[in-house]
Amino acid sequence: MAEENQAEIEATNTESESPAKAAASEAKGARAHRSQKVGAVVSDKMQKTVVVRVDRLVRHTKYRRYVRRTSKFMAHDDLGATIGDKVRIVETRPMSARKRWRVIEIVQKAAK
Repeated sequence: MAEENQAEIEATNTESESPAKAAASEAKGARAHRSQKVGAVVSDKMQKTVVVRVDRLVRHTKYRRYVRRTSKFMAHDDLGATIGDKVRIVETRPMSARKRWRVIEIVQKAAK
């Protein structure tokens, strides 16, 4: 009987350690999935910052038609994107009061 209780205590101890080990492995470099979006640059007047317009289609609840919704994101830009470029942005740490995205790729350059 005492041996069975000891085995149960050891089992619960190993279970309680596993979340701590999981958190430690995340701290070593395993990172959760970061959200990515593709949009068009609408403003590049700031230094190392662009404004990206992302369009999405949302189904209207009453009319069952698709409606285009747009969102604007301020993104950090080291690549030098210009107005009209199609870029891929990824979620990142807060870089300023409104800037929480980073340009990782210029998908398509604007036609001149």
